[in-house]
Amino acid sequence: MAGVIRILGIDPGSGATGWGLIETIGPKLAFVAAGIVRPKRALGRPERLAAIHEALAGLIAEWAPDEAAVEETFVNASPRDALVLGEARGVALLAPALAGICVAEYAANTIKKSVVGKGHAEKSQVAAMVRVLLPASGEQAADAADALAVAICHAHHRSAAALTRKIA
Repeated sequence: MAGVIRILGIDPGSGATGWGLIETIGPKLAFVAAGIVRPKRALGRPERLAAIHEALAGLIAEWAPDEAAVEETFVNASPRDALVLGEARGVALLAPALAGICVAEYAANTIKKSVVGKGHAEKSQVAAMVRVLLPASGEQAADAADALAVAICHAHHRSAAALTRKIA
C-alpha cells in the first residue's frame, strides 16, 4: 500500500523495554502491535542486554518497520541507575540501526507534548491519549503505551518535517 510507513517506538529499560508498532497512512495513525521485552531477572547485565537486543532484532525481522524512534532517557536517580538505563537505551538504538533502519530520538517532554499536548503530563494521561489516538490498541501496560507514544510522536514530527521540506 503506497504511502504507508510502519514505525517502531521503543521505551528502553533494563527490566522492561516497551515496544509499539504503528502505521501512518498520510495523516492517519493505525495500531499494529505492542508489547514488552522482559529479560529474566536471574541473568547478568550483559545477558539481559543481549536478551533485549535479540528480542528487538526478532521484532524488527518479523514486523519490518520502516523507521524507529527511541525515547531519550532522563534519570534524576543515582549515577548507577542512569548507567544501567543508558546501556538498555544503547541496545534500543543499536538494534534498528543494525537492521539499516533510521532511528530518531525524542525527549520525554517532547513525546508527552506531542501526544497529550503538555510536556509534563502524567503517565496515565499519556496512556489515555494513546487509546484515543489508537483505539484498536486497547488497554496496554505502561511500558507498551509509552512505546506507542514514542511512535506517535515520531509520526507527528516526521509529518511536520515533510511539510517543511515541501515548503522550502
